This record gives sequence, structure tokens and C-alpha cells, in this order.
Amino acid sequence: MKIQVVTLFPEMIAGALGFGIVGRAVERGLLSVGTEDPRKHTSDVHRTVDDRPYGGGPGMVLKPEPMLAAIRAAHERLPPGSPRIHLSAQGEPLGQAQARELAALPGFLLVAGRYEGLDERVVELGIDREVSIGDYVLSGGELPALVVIDAVARLLPGALGDERSNVEESFVAGLLDWPHYTRPELFEGLAVPPVLLSGNHADIRRWRLEQAVTRTYARRPDLIARGELGPEASRLLSEFLAARAPGTEDRG
Repeated sequence: MKIQVVTLFPEMIAGALGFGIVGRAVERGLLSVGTEDPRKHTSDVHRTVDDRPYGGGPGMVLKPEPMLAAIRAAHERLPPGSPRIHLSAQGEPLGQAQARELAALPGFLLVAGRYEGLDERVVELGIDREVSIGDYVLSGGELPALVVIDAVARLLPGALGDERSNVEESFVAGLLDWPHYTRPELFEGLAVPPVLLSGNHADIRRWRLEQAVTRTYARRPDLIARGELGPEASRLLSEFLAARAPGTEDRG
């Protein structure tokens, strides 16, 4: 997997690549990440990459000449067919499905904007896709770029110590994760649920799925509304909702 990031702050990207799963993926040769600074593509002594917006208003806009030149230079270092992705509030929300889609590619380019954003002509001429990591404002696209890189890197075969992690994590089955416990068995009056100590793998699996279903219903009902639950998860949700129905406690 080859990734290129167009950024005014390449040190921000490079500085985060040596840690955790991303660092391990780079070390194992599963992932390479390069950067391209638009300032390299300026022609004035001040290396100007931004200017005032036409029509007035606050802030500055990234100029089309250096940005598009940087995108084209970085894109040449990627395998054919690698999409050019702009990290933008106007983009499609990043989810696990999008991360899996990107992980299946030989490479892609990420454009990290700054200030008020890119001149729209850069988007029209040099961007294939726009992606957002959430509905909030950040100072630039470097942190979103690192989020995308991290989400993709952990999906690369060989990046994780245990490949089951990618199957059992949050959002993979349209659900949040279940609660996790480790030693000690009793901590400040709180005990590990007995089922996890039982050694009965079928009961443990069912408990974990129940917990994932109920947590998702309580904390992220929007995920439930998408209707992506598997048959067993749907049945457990129905049982949970039936048990909560008024008058249920009087039955039996």
C-alpha cells in the first residue's frame, strides 16, 4: 500500500508514522507514506501558497498553482488508478466500509487543506473524491489524513498481531464493541462478569454479542436504524426490546 499526502506541514505526518500499528506496518514494508509540500511548487521568494478570497470575507484560500502542481507530482509516485482524496467537511463521512474500500487499493493520495480551503478549481481538476472524518471544524487536514491512514493501515494483512481483531472490532458488524475486562478479577468493588470466567465459549460469544447490541441501541441508535444487523444480532435486539416493553416484568 502506497500513500502520498499533500500538506504544508509534512513534519506532522512524518512524526506520527513511527508508532503503534501504523509504525509496524511501515516497518514491515506493508505501507509506505510520502509527502509533498506545495511550497516546493511556488515561484516567489516568499513561497506563497495562499491569497485573499475573491468576493471578500475572512481568511485565506490556498492558491491553485502550487496545490495542483503538488497533487500532480505526488500522484505520479503512486500506482495507476490511485484516487486523489481531499479531506473536506463537504466530503462523504468516513466509516469502516470506506476504510475497507481504501485498504483494498494499491494506493491513494490525500490532500490536507488549510485556512479557508482549496481554490475550487483545484477540486475540479485534481480531486477524485472528498472525505470527512466528522461534522466539526479543524485547523487543517493533517489530522484527518492521519485518521484515514490509521484506519486503513490496521486493515492491511499482517499489520495486526492477531488478525481476529479486524473481525471483532467496533463497526465491523454494524455494532459498537462489547465491554472488555482483564486482571484483577475484582477491582474497587467491581467484578468481572461471571460468564467471562466460565470457560463456556458459546455463552461468552452470546454475552458479548448481547452487550454489543444493547450498547449500540443505547449509544448509537443511528447504527441500528441502518438495518445492517445480522440475523442473530437482530434476534437479540428483538429480545432486548421485548424485555423492556411495559408490563414485561409481570409476565410469566
